[in-house]
Order: sequence, then structure tokens, then C-alpha cells
Amino acid sequence: MFSALLIEKAEAGQSISLTEVDQARLPDGNVTLEVAYSTLNYKDALAITGKSPIVRKYPMIPGIDLAGVVTESTHASWSPGDRAVLNGWGVGESHWGGLAQRARLDGDWLIPLPETLTTRQAMAIGTAGYTAALCVEALLNHGVRPDQGEVLVTGATGGVGSVAIALLAARGFTVAAATGKTTEAEYLHGLGAATVVDRAELGERGKALQKERWAGVVDAVGSHTLANACAQTRYGGAVAACGLAQGMDFAGTVAPFILRGVTLYGIDSVMAPRHRRIAAWSRLADDLKPEALESITREVGLSEAIDAARQLISGAVRGRIVVDVNR
Repeated sequence: MFSALLIEKAEAGQSISLTEVDQARLPDGNVTLEVAYSTLNYKDALAITGKSPIVRKYPMIPGIDLAGVVTESTHASWSPGDRAVLNGWGVGESHWGGLAQRARLDGDWLIPLPETLTTRQAMAIGTAGYTAALCVEALLNHGVRPDQGEVLVTGATGGVGSVAIALLAARGFTVAAATGKTTEAEYLHGLGAATVVDRAELGERGKALQKERWAGVVDAVGSHTLANACAQTRYGGAVAACGLAQGMDFAGTVAPFILRGVTLYGIDSVMAPRHRRIAAWSRLADDLKPEALESITREVGLSEAIDAARQLISGAVRGRIVVDVNR
């Protein structure tokens, strides 16, 4: 038996509880892990609260991330004792996820945990931080350099934004952090942001082309914010879009792309190929300072994760939430 958060659905609707689950009920897979830590991303909070139809089948253990140690394996790449991390692949949606003490998965979904990171640090990073690293990789591969000007990060106090600021600052970029929580300026400056921008400056419909401001952008917000960010990006610059906190719509025009040569990169973390995942985690292991990671991290036990998910949905959380599944 092991402890897990289990989502079930009846005629009255969805319910979730902390319960004991027989290990024989674990789904098919060729690698079994003892989970050390999981985390709460916005998608996890949506699944736990039922605010969005994230869960594809029931019953379901949520949690799109986990870090732990292999206990059983018939997969050629994994042996008992190996440390592994998982992000995405539909886990927590259509396959039992990480908010539990045990998991059984397809070994192809796992990557080795970098030696310099603990399992707790890996989940302080989680999908949010891994997505931020994918965004930063896209900008760097595009050729965006610190001497070209400021880089904008939207949704700056969220998990993606917080890690993106820290990674960009570590690479020598001048970072502008856009947030609606202007009282968090000290926190953002501590991560490495040079300036703080009120999200109201970006949140309403704007002109098709605006004053060139940004050499690059990491956007976790979407909607008008993304459109304005593109309209303000400098000639030849790049925008990495990974979220939709403001909305799924994109009320922009082709003007920035055909008149300024701006490139818009769509960043998917769920199905990203293995080589991109390894590159992103290597970036995180090399560039993310432990003290910066700790400053954005709050830890809860598995028994506290449901309440923490509700707080995340309400916008009352900054940075990252790590879940110790063994307490």
C-alpha cells in the first residue's frame, strides 16, 4: 500500500482525497519508482480542483511531475537505484501521476536526474522551471544576446516567470519582469530582474506595431499581453510563448513578423523530444543558482497539497510549490 491523492468521479461530480492505494492497482509500465517529491503546477491545480477538464479518465492520481528512485525495471535504460525525473507525457491526465509515493511509468518518458540536483530541487524546478528552460534555450538558439537589449518575462512571479528570470540573469541578460503583483518587486529583483513592469501596460489591446523595446520575450500569459510583447519586440528578435494565464486568444497582427522579422516560438513541454528535455535540464543544473531556487520554493506535504492547489488557482501563490509525498 502507498499514500496518494486520488481523483474519482461519480454522478455528483469529481472528488479528491488522500487515500491508501494497493500497489497492484498501479497502471502498466516498465519502470516502477519510489517517488521522493512531486510538485504543483497550474495544470495540477486545475485537475485537483476540477476547474478545467484536465483529467482524461478516472480514477486518476494527479501530478504531471515527479522525481524519485527506480525500484523495478524491465526497460533497458533503467536499473534499480537510478534517479529519474519525469515531466509531462500525459501523466496526471491519462496515466497515474506523481502525487503519490509510488509510480509505474514508461521508461521512455523518464530522463536521468542531473547529478548536481537533488530530487527536491528537481521538483522545485518542475514542469514550470523546465518550461522556462525550454523558452530560454529557444531565445539563445535564435541568437538573442545580452548586448542586444532587455529581455521581457511576463507572469514574472509565477513558476515559469521566476525561473526564467533567474536563468536569464545568470546568462548576463538585463531582464524586465512584468507582473500584476507590483508589491513583489523586491522578490523579482532578488531573482535578477533589473526592472519591474506593471502588467497593465501590456494587458489591453494595443497597436499592431509599437516602440521597439525587447530583444527577446518569455511569455507565460498569452492574449493581449503576448500580442503587445510581439509588437514591442526589436527587429530580428524572438518571443517564446508557453502559457495562457490571460487567455488562449492572440489578438495580434502579422506586422511584427513581416515588418520586423520577429520570430514567435511555441514552447511545448508535454511532448518535447528527449534531446530537448536533456538540454533544458542541463541548462537548469548549470545556470540555476541553488539560493535563487530556494527563494522561490515553498514545501508542503501530500496531505496539504489539495489546499495548496486551491491557493494556486486563486492567484495566492508565488514561485513554486514542492510536495513531499512522504509526509
